[in-house]
Amino acid sequence: MSFVEIKDVTKRYGNHLSVDHLTMSVRAGEIFGLLGPNGAGKSTTIKMLSGLLRIDQGEIFLGGLSVSRQPLEVKRKIGLVPQELAIYEHLTARENVLFFGRLYGLRGKLLQDRVEEALEFVGLQDRQSDRPATFSGGMKRRLNIACAIMHRPELIIMDEPTVGIDPQSRNHILGSVRKLNQMGSTIIYTSHYMEEVSAISSRIGIMDHGRLIAYGTQEDLKAHVAQEEKLSITVAQVVEAAVEEIRQHPRIRQAVIQDRTIEVYLQNASSYLQDILFILQKHQVIIQSLTRVEPDLETLFLSLTGRTLRD
Repeated sequence: MSFVEIKDVTKRYGNHLSVDHLTMSVRAGEIFGLLGPNGAGKSTTIKMLSGLLRIDQGEIFLGGLSVSRQPLEVKRKIGLVPQELAIYEHLTARENVLFFGRLYGLRGKLLQDRVEEALEFVGLQDRQSDRPATFSGGMKRRLNIACAIMHRPELIIMDEPTVGIDPQSRNHILGSVRKLNQMGSTIIYTSHYMEEVSAISSRIGIMDHGRLIAYGTQEDLKAHVAQEEKLSITVAQVVEAAVEEIRQHPRIRQAVIQDRTIEVYLQNASSYLQDILFILQKHQVIIQSLTRVEPDLETLFLSLTGRTLRD
């Protein structure tokens, strides 16, 4: 059963079409990953769903309620973890969570119990008397989550919650997402990190230039790119001229440099591997490892748009 229904939604900023006739649904009890590069329209969609931004055209329903016509009822059902931190630096961690709990109408012992529950969930009980100014980036993100979940919302929206944090904090947040889902919350998780969305989502929507370009389970999406392949070539030193010559090959869709690894997207790697090796040898590039990678969401995005999520 669908809990969120987005129907033909459009948002413009002047002449720029940020969200272009978007239609999709999110099922009750699932983790839905909304994937796309920066500027794809993910955050704008989230702001309209949360009632923070007016919808120019179309309609959004949450639990049968209209975001446009019943905004307060909708907001009570939502816990929003925004991309920009929504915490107060001059308040302690506990005071931050208390403040947001009162905004949702919680009082007395129920409020105190929920504050304890939220701080324990994000692992900040021992720092609850400290101000966020003393926290690391990852701890601030976890406090942001505590403020968003303390009223036990039916829908939790996480908009790029791991931007700019260390791997340990990222893993903690991804683990928290799974636990919240197991506790009964429906979750929408937006990111431009393919590996995060792939790790936690049951279904995925991929956006680009304000439009939904792919939608379904990971198995459904990967079936679209069964013929696409990726070669991951780790080298002693990347030579730009060699990578550029690989990109000029008529059968190669893209070549992307990641540190000392060259990721080559193509069809039928076995047929054109010799060409790639010849180019690297010509430019005296020393290969340390070469791996064929099964088609993934990154491959799908490149197949649909001609560029990678990181472009």
